[in-house]
Amino acid sequence: MQKRKLGTTDMELTTVGLGTWALGGPWEYGWGPQDDNDAVGAILEALDQGINWIDTAPAYGLGHAEELVGQALRQTTHKPYVATKCGILWNEKKERVVHLKRQSVRKECHDSLRRLGVERIDLYQMHWPDPEPDIEEAWEEMARLVKEGKVRHIGVSNYSVAQMERVAKIHPIASLQPPYSMLHRDAEKELLGYCAKHTIGVVVYSPMQRGLLTGAFNAERLAALAPDDHRRRAPEFQEPQFSATMELVDGLKKIAERNGRTVGQLAVSWVLRRPELTAAIVGARRPGQIVETAPASDWNLGKKDIEEIEKLLAQRDKRLAESAA
Repeated sequence: MQKRKLGTTDMELTTVGLGTWALGGPWEYGWGPQDDNDAVGAILEALDQGINWIDTAPAYGLGHAEELVGQALRQTTHKPYVATKCGILWNEKKERVVHLKRQSVRKECHDSLRRLGVERIDLYQMHWPDPEPDIEEAWEEMARLVKEGKVRHIGVSNYSVAQMERVAKIHPIASLQPPYSMLHRDAEKELLGYCAKHTIGVVVYSPMQRGLLTGAFNAERLAALAPDDHRRRAPEFQEPQFSATMELVDGLKKIAERNGRTVGQLAVSWVLRRPELTAAIVGARRPGQIVETAPASDWNLGKKDIEEIEKLLAQRDKRLAESAA
């Protein structure tokens, strides 16, 4: 698998990494029921495929995703880089609570180390800049954790350029984790250029737009989503966006098929076409899934394919504009 260096760090990441958002099971932004054995199997399979890093967070399943990563690590000789996050907690009712005070950041780090079963976190990221007035305080504490050896590098997630400039004065930013896919291209406006200029690694999430760009999603699968699957509330999974995206996927299938690839691989390879990116986070909920998408790491899209994809995306935009008129 291809590898790229993460910013100014010494970490060489495979361009496809394993994301564990869906593996933790039910919570406010969960993906419905999840089998733990399938989850651990998916993690082990990813490592056997050559993927050398895992992205997780305490919020995913309210600590459970980190516990499952820890279980998997105890069952393998692979030593992947482990990235996790801080800033999202939960109350007694299992409701999402944001917190960036220094004492909270320190406790969250210790709790993550315990759940993961590791001595040091390779990449510790601020999950969201929320509450925004506290980002400097949290970043200062994260920097202290680096000095203490509990964390190797620190990064940010869902940040703007202005927010990155604020914390960069305190300690270097190793990486930014923004959403980026064919359907959400805001990162192209200024984030990618800023990160390239300042040698900040970029690890994007949701390159397959939470399953919509896998080629396996359709109206029947949408109707079958679990009642507590957060995607039911997302605009992309509602009309008119859903039908416009399914029409887009039909066009993408033709491009993927003539290359002997899947639509999921096409979606991941498309985001990796940008040289500013270090890697893309790809989710898997059971064995067999990551095997289908991991090969995107070694596929460099051709100019003709990229141009054809841009035309399909323009057609989708036009259809949505007409629907809104």
